[in-house]
Amino acid sequence: MKSSAYQKVYTQLTKITKATISLDAEDVGNEEMAIVDGRKAQVVKIMGKEVTLQVFSGTEGISTSAEVIFLGRPPVLKVGDSLAGRYLNAYGEPIDGGPDLVGEEVEIGGPTINPVRRKQPSELIATGIAGIDLNNTLVTGQKIPFFADSDQPYNQVMATVALKAEADKIILGGMGLAHDDYLYYKSVFENAGVQHKIISFINTTENPPVERLLIPDMCLTTAEHFAIEKNEKVLVLLTDMTLYADALAIVSNKMDQIPSKDSMPGSLYSDLARLYEKAAQLPTGGSITIIAVTTLNDGDITHSIPDNTGYITEGQLFLRRDTDVSKVIIDPFRSLSRLKQIVIGKKTREDHPQVMNALVRLFADAGNAKTKKENGFDLTNYDARTLEFARDYSRELLAIDINIEITEMLNTGWKLMSKHFKSNELGIKEEFIQKYWVK
Repeated sequence: MKSSAYQKVYTQLTKITKATISLDAEDVGNEEMAIVDGRKAQVVKIMGKEVTLQVFSGTEGISTSAEVIFLGRPPVLKVGDSLAGRYLNAYGEPIDGGPDLVGEEVEIGGPTINPVRRKQPSELIATGIAGIDLNNTLVTGQKIPFFADSDQPYNQVMATVALKAEADKIILGGMGLAHDDYLYYKSVFENAGVQHKIISFINTTENPPVERLLIPDMCLTTAEHFAIEKNEKVLVLLTDMTLYADALAIVSNKMDQIPSKDSMPGSLYSDLARLYEKAAQLPTGGSITIIAVTTLNDGDITHSIPDNTGYITEGQLFLRRDTDVSKVIIDPFRSLSRLKQIVIGKKTREDHPQVMNALVRLFADAGNAKTKKENGFDLTNYDARTLEFARDYSRELLAIDINIEITEMLNTGWKLMSKHFKSNELGIKEEFIQKYWVK
């Protein structure tokens, strides 16, 4: 071993797998960064003197006599105003051709905000998407996933949220993005003129999969800076957490850890919770809200990734294709925001809860009518009207390409109900009928 004032250098490896290397070393810390044969690596396990590191770009070509330089610190990021509008890689290095970052260097992946420094979420965060804001309204400080099959346009939805959301900063964490999707985000942001409030940390399919493990911590460390130090409302968009979990599995399997359900590491719940629990509403007005995509395999929500996610987060948003209108919608039956009651009818117009419930009930009635029709039963006049309503409801409110303000969503709901039904069929309070019914 050679050493300097800040670095320890070793040249004798004891074990090499496809993703990790091991060696005997002293005075090394958990999550400490290192350079192995010129490649970035991070400590993932310490057993006595044996230290195991994950090599982000893989270990192919590394010999047992490769040089290992410990850097004496975990991954760090320079935080400050120079982050705004930038595209960075998993190490927080610019990939947009711009200048180097300027700011305070802080360690990523720190502990979650102390509960005594939080307050009860109470502020509406509008996304501009009717299927969210009308039926599954979000609150600042909330954590919620999008569950979607891999062939659904979830990146389009996330880009729309980034454009429309009422937030001071939007932080995008792309993990395993196709290069076309990366260019799509970049084009959308630049064309909309919102670059100044968006910060992107990007790992594409061309980058090593293990690097994805750094992306969420980079995003959340940035979010904490702007929420805590600047008292800003920050929205973190993470896509795709399934690929993040797959990277966890790559490392754990190569370390010969016994896999849990679906070949995932036994630590999956705590690994996900450590990230999602960074969401918070702060007494000073700053907040961190997390929306994360979790892709499914043919809609399977029993897989350990969505299953564990559902226990941690405060609801979920489901995308599905409505074949009756040939559009992707946010499914009102499988989607849920557990915190929406905090703001609907309070931070939004008074009739919001009544309109939301009536629309969903009528949509459910349409589902029953569709089942009757498919099984050859005669439809009543009411059944026929619910089917017509359901097509309009999907097309004009639930579809992901509907981007309007909440008040307009409510007005559209009243218009659809008055078009297909009588006021006494809605189950809405008479005072709201008198005030909002479209005659």
